[in-house]
Amino acid sequence: MDPIQERQLEMTRRRFFARSVKTLGAGLGSVALGSLLGESAIARALAPASPNLLGATGPSRAPHFAPKAKRVIYMHMEGAPSQLDLYDYKPELRRRFNQDLPDSIRQGQRLTGMTSGQARFPIAPSIFKFTRYANRQDGAWLSELLPHTGSVAHELCFVHSVHTDAINHEPAITFFQTGNQQPGRPSFGAWTSYGLGSMNANLPTFVVLITQGLGNMQALSARFWGSGFLPSEHQGCKLRSAGDPVLYLKDPDGVTRADRRRMLDLVAEMNQREAEASLDPEVRARIAQHEMAYRMQMSVPELVDFSDEDEETFALYGEDAKKPGTFAANCLLARRLAERGVRFIQLYMRGWDQHGGLPNEIRLQTKAVDQGQAALIKDLRRRGLLDDTLILWGGEFGRTCYSQGVLTETDYGRDHHPRCFTVWLAGGGIQPGISYGKTDEYSYNIVENPVEVHDLHATMLRCLGIDHLQLTYFHQGRDYRLTDVAGKVIEPLLA
Repeated sequence: MDPIQERQLEMTRRRFFARSVKTLGAGLGSVALGSLLGESAIARALAPASPNLLGATGPSRAPHFAPKAKRVIYMHMEGAPSQLDLYDYKPELRRRFNQDLPDSIRQGQRLTGMTSGQARFPIAPSIFKFTRYANRQDGAWLSELLPHTGSVAHELCFVHSVHTDAINHEPAITFFQTGNQQPGRPSFGAWTSYGLGSMNANLPTFVVLITQGLGNMQALSARFWGSGFLPSEHQGCKLRSAGDPVLYLKDPDGVTRADRRRMLDLVAEMNQREAEASLDPEVRARIAQHEMAYRMQMSVPELVDFSDEDEETFALYGEDAKKPGTFAANCLLARRLAERGVRFIQLYMRGWDQHGGLPNEIRLQTKAVDQGQAALIKDLRRRGLLDDTLILWGGEFGRTCYSQGVLTETDYGRDHHPRCFTVWLAGGGIQPGISYGKTDEYSYNIVENPVEVHDLHATMLRCLGIDHLQLTYFHQGRDYRLTDVAGKVIEPLLA
């Protein structure tokens, strides 16, 4: 069938369902129509622009489970940090410096085009010292590059056995953000917004903060925080670090607040008529976005004004917290967003793609993030917010134990490695102070408790009170979900 004809037919059905129910009302006629056409058809015809599990808009529905977390702070290290130099301690590799990676370990596994042509795969042990920090088990090993993070190791849950299907950055980041390597799916934040709705009428449900970092930068596409086929009101709102945090935040000269209100009321009236005629959810989404933009003109300037933060807080986050756009400043801003009820807060730190010169670059990268991310944990804890805030820290894949290019006693690079890498979680619903999963002595293969990206998503949704199998959206003839057709909750990670 021609797509235009299909669209026309769909609209005809939707109009029929909507008008029939509206005419028949809530009496016996509605019941009879429901029995003939099925409850789901009528529900879809009359569904609001943003139905959700907790009833923030649309019909009230209870969560699937008692939620432990109300919000998510997701710190994505774009470019893939080396687990070998940060979290996955492999002291035996020092004895194997510059030896070839055994074929029995590599097992002919897929390599990127950047190292597939190498004649050798020389072992590159980390040059950094590791320290064991106390936790609920036998201690967590962290690199000397992360002393501040080590100070909150008792709050963290390290997962050393995450793996992914993607081997290059763009599909791997897309997979981690949306549950699929192909573009077009809703992001994790958009699914959370759709499923749970907003806790704050004056700020977006999903906010994105970006730190430029240094070194080799991968593309950062807006679709990573997009809404895909969900109504567009669920997409992430990126706050800028220079100039106005949001474009067109201020009214033009000569336009008063009352003028803006009258204009929005007129536009909303016209859009409402269009929504009733077309039943297009995007029209309703546009009305909601206009209203949110109007409220943000008042709420965002107050949000980004750090003048009410005391010196104790700035000492906790470090001097960088006073510089807009730094990772420390974005961590402090994330705490302020959490306080104000923002549901999903995404922090991107760029520049972790270290194919060469890794020791020098990773020193600079970790210096930029270490104090800020540890301060965020401590700040949330002291304000009583950590227990209902779910935090995730990780990249899109890991790094190889062998060197790409030059290898010396003090210099090396690492290629992409999707077979195993480390992330950590903290806060609402997560077991604090544990390590889960294990890799072999080369940090090349998983030997205990593998965790897929879909499993991670399913587990985080469980902390939010959502059954990942039931968080679905009907699109192009079938139900879609964040975890696609996979994913299982990793029970040992749950508090």
